[in-house]
Amino acid sequence: MDRKKAILVLADGTTFKGNSLGTDGEAIGEVVFNTSMVGYQEILTDPSYKGQMVVMTYPLIGNYGINEEDHESRKPFLESFIVKECSQISSNWRSRISLEEFLKKKSIVGIQGIDTRALTACIRDKGSQPGIISTTDFDVPNLIRKIHASPTIEGRDLVKSVTCDKPYGWEGEDIQQKSTKRHKVVVYDCGVKYNILRQLHDHGCSVTVVPAQTTSQAVLDMNPDGVLISNGPGDPAAVPYMVENIKGLLGKKPVFGICLGHQLLALSLGLGTYKLKFGHHGGNQPVMDLLTRKVEITAQNHNFAVESPSQGSVHKSMYGNVEITHLNLNDKSVEGLNCHSLPAFSVQYHPEASPGPHDANYLFERFIKMMK
Repeated sequence: MDRKKAILVLADGTTFKGNSLGTDGEAIGEVVFNTSMVGYQEILTDPSYKGQMVVMTYPLIGNYGINEEDHESRKPFLESFIVKECSQISSNWRSRISLEEFLKKKSIVGIQGIDTRALTACIRDKGSQPGIISTTDFDVPNLIRKIHASPTIEGRDLVKSVTCDKPYGWEGEDIQQKSTKRHKVVVYDCGVKYNILRQLHDHGCSVTVVPAQTTSQAVLDMNPDGVLISNGPGDPAAVPYMVENIKGLLGKKPVFGICLGHQLLALSLGLGTYKLKFGHHGGNQPVMDLLTRKVEITAQNHNFAVESPSQGSVHKSMYGNVEITHLNLNDKSVEGLNCHSLPAFSVQYHPEASPGPHDANYLFERFIKMMK
């Protein structure tokens, strides 16, 4: 098949020439790699990828197509999609359109036919960096200038571009009426994945999703049994209003943070955050629970991490002692926090998976016990 040519250029000048995937044009973002073998639809529709161009390390992507049931948000938010080979066959009874048709329909600029192994090795060795894909401009120095003229991930509030416009109830629930479900949970939408909402709903919770700009007092006025701070994209330090929101909830309602929510809770408790060299993206990240010494294989998607206290695993904050509960076994980064004196805990990884293993699904039960 004849395909339009495309080019990928990294900020350091590294260049890959391939073929267009999706729509024509240009896309700029931070290039990161994901090690999941399957789950490309969930990855495409995960709001946490806002501002990023995703490289799939598995060589063949798209062989089971796209369906309507597995979306993780209302639309794709990532900047671009990069694969070795996009399958021309969509072999699955649930498939409605092919991956390439989906990318075109959603106006996503991508590239295929490049050496994704070499690209992944470049990111692994040098760290994630901005890049550009173009099907219209093949002048490398000009493309590099475009990269340097674009904003970076650090210091940029990406939550405001993915959060919902107004509160809504999950699964068609009427947020104005009293629910018969056991616990009422308010979810701060920092870029929430639908499977978090599905898990809460399946665990018997009545779920209301609110925009990230919603004040803590407005949430308290809703009188929830607990509050979940969702995943989301970018630099947690660039979202100070969410840090203030969490401070207004601590000690008043049980709080559970996931991914970006974990980082935001850490900032609220006086810990710091930093940018990882190339982030954790994939469904095979080993994490140890320091309390049980058990190892969970987890799904992760984040470029920032929580700083460990300078001495020991306990941090003294104005809210009491904060304990590190989980560590990443690959790089020893902080993967979980627990507050001793008030009901609040968080994890860096995704207990809802989608895609990925379900080892950490028990954390939703822990949240429900905390609300009880």
